[in-house]
Amino acid sequence: MGSQNAFFSSSEFSLEAKWVIDPKLLFVGPKIGEGAHGKVYEGKYKNKIVAIKIVNKGDTPEEIAKIEGRFMREVAMLSKVQHKNLVKFIGACKEPVMVIVTELLTGGTLRKYLVNMRPNGLETRVAIGFALDIARAMECLHSHGIIHRDLKPENLLLTSDHKSVKLADFGLAREESLTEMMTAETGTYRWMAPELYSTVTLRHGEKKHYNHKVDAYSFAIVLWELIHNKLPFEGMSNLQAAYAAAFKNVRPSADDLPEDLALIVTSCWKEDPNARPNFTQIIQMLLHYLSNNTTMGPTSIPPRNFTSQNTIFSPESPGTSTLMGEKDESVETPKTPVGNSPRDDEVE
Repeated sequence: MGSQNAFFSSSEFSLEAKWVIDPKLLFVGPKIGEGAHGKVYEGKYKNKIVAIKIVNKGDTPEEIAKIEGRFMREVAMLSKVQHKNLVKFIGACKEPVMVIVTELLTGGTLRKYLVNMRPNGLETRVAIGFALDIARAMECLHSHGIIHRDLKPENLLLTSDHKSVKLADFGLAREESLTEMMTAETGTYRWMAPELYSTVTLRHGEKKHYNHKVDAYSFAIVLWELIHNKLPFEGMSNLQAAYAAAFKNVRPSADDLPEDLALIVTSCWKEDPNARPNFTQIIQMLLHYLSNNTTMGPTSIPPRNFTSQNTIFSPESPGTSTLMGEKDESVETPKTPVGNSPRDDEVE
């Protein structure tokens, strides 16, 4: 798309008309999640059930400018790309509060789904099917020059039938610049590529050299987690995991994986970013693994369907209220990640 979809400064809101939400038609229902930068509600827009993210404005001028910039980037990214494995963007508005409206996925986060399944795990074919969903979403982002930077189970949502996974939360996404220079403001350390934080002193806003291969590393950690249904770097805090990965080149064990799967995982989390495969290659490796393992047992959920159909069956919102009534509440600073309960090892 052209420049009409771009955001030019923190004070200028520029968005193609078809993506601009009329707040008078937006109704906010029950809260379904909250994070460091806002709250997510179930709601209605033009009689459709949707997810409504209301972004905190911040308190100081510096904080307000930073949050507005993040909001504008996220909206720009969402309006730029559409794919069946990316959460469907419906629209946004900046006044009276900053709001992002997307489809509502009622299957919950991949994190919650995996935790609720423990001590059992996903059948291998299902895990690889989810991994393909994620890889295809990432391939789409990278084809548009977008790095997600925060790929982890909390940002992956399941459809209501638990057959498909979609990537959400573009709050930390960046367009990949020619110089490959970006700030060190990044996602949760446990899933982050070491080159995002591996300086002796990681100052806020410090410039780092990295590229889209940071997402391949995060994908490897998520794939390992899908297969094992264990927290990667179990027994370590986020900071301990980050130190071990960056300075000791420690990775979760891939010793018990089939050779083909181990090759995918270990190639994606290689220390040298340039040695990691791109997502087109990752998809081909996953498909090759599936084709060579057609005798795997029956899946624990119904057979997967890779059509682009995306029907959502969700309950009616109890007691909706208009968006205007949410303005004061939206400036609170939530303490928990969107769609999840608090975690002791969460690092801001």
